[in-house]
Amino acid sequence: MALIVQKYGGTSVASAERVKAVAKRVARLHDAGDQVVVVVSAMGDTTDELIALAGQITKQPPPREMDVLLSTGELVTSALLAMALKDAGYEAISLSGAQAGIKTDATFRKARISAVETRRIQKELESGCIVIVAGFQGITDDNEVTTLGRGGSDTSAVALAAALGAKVCERLTDTDGIYSADPRVVPDAKRLKEIGYDEMLELATYGNKVMQPRAIELAELYNIPIRVASSFNDNPGTLIHGGVSMEVRNKVRSVAYDLDVAKITVVGVPDKPGIAAAIFVPLAKAGISVDTIVQNASVNKVTDLTFTVTRDQMQDALKVIKPVAKQIHARDIASDSKLGKVSIVGTGMQNSPGFAARMFATLSENGINIELITTSEIRITCIMDEAKVKEAVRALHKAFEVELG
Repeated sequence: MALIVQKYGGTSVASAERVKAVAKRVARLHDAGDQVVVVVSAMGDTTDELIALAGQITKQPPPREMDVLLSTGELVTSALLAMALKDAGYEAISLSGAQAGIKTDATFRKARISAVETRRIQKELESGCIVIVAGFQGITDDNEVTTLGRGGSDTSAVALAAALGAKVCERLTDTDGIYSADPRVVPDAKRLKEIGYDEMLELATYGNKVMQPRAIELAELYNIPIRVASSFNDNPGTLIHGGVSMEVRNKVRSVAYDLDVAKITVVGVPDKPGIAAAIFVPLAKAGISVDTIVQNASVNKVTDLTFTVTRDQMQDALKVIKPVAKQIHARDIASDSKLGKVSIVGTGMQNSPGFAARMFATLSENGINIELITTSEIRITCIMDEAKVKEAVRALHKAFEVELG
């Protein structure tokens, strides 16, 4: 008998009929002799609807109250799924994040898990119950409800799998695995049989929305295999794990893209110690996450410094940067919110030359201008006009002949 943690996304539980269908899948797993813990997201677009509802009340909803509000979506799903299982003759119980023992820090809207106390879940499992946990939420030491940020149910599931010593964490959604590119953009994209943690983390960070990056980091830390599959069919999906074969490590695995990119350039910055800190420390204090940073070569001890943020943070970033620019005697500030980024990812880049040259040549042949470049050992990312992003994805997928791994 194995312990399996399953996580169902919002589309998988978007209606009463879908909740009943999920109950049947969970029941089959239980009938096979496994202990099952299920983590659920809110139904369909419930979270967005709750955010919109709060916006009708106030333009600046308090973070604490938003967490209390948003946590209700997952509670509804967990209770309904428990009802569906009970109606089918199975012992099941729904638990909030707090009842499931998920402890977090006190950062509302983006809390991080500090510990998982599993006694309640283990007690229910030992009694033969199927345990349904509301994802995306936890509780502080002061009994304040918190949420884990967008995609936080993924992190809830992996954290529970690690704490409970689960055999695997299954992430079930409307996508039947990880693909060599977004199938909506590249129709002949291929589903990967397996992928390593490092590659998946790069993909999740740079545009692939199937998994939350924090969940991948947690899975790698505790060596929890994750199977990404569809809740609408029985296809095997993609296994994310650490033991990827040598053959798979010798190629570009996937092409990812992200349209949520804005660029800010501080023009005419004095090239002297302390300038970068003067710009980025205030941004960090304001809770603004910076991605790519590029500084031009200094001419007459003056340079330009460019960085990217998400589009929804661009205006906040500009508010922070404008007074700083005056203090450091920068000449101007320029911004552009109509950008996107395209990345190729694969561990084969670590030891083989030519990947960057082929990527740049492919983009050039297709008339696509590169605004910024950022790299890691297993990733190359180009930032470009948003109108060229999908064309770039198709061209790069073809150029690298990304294959089923």
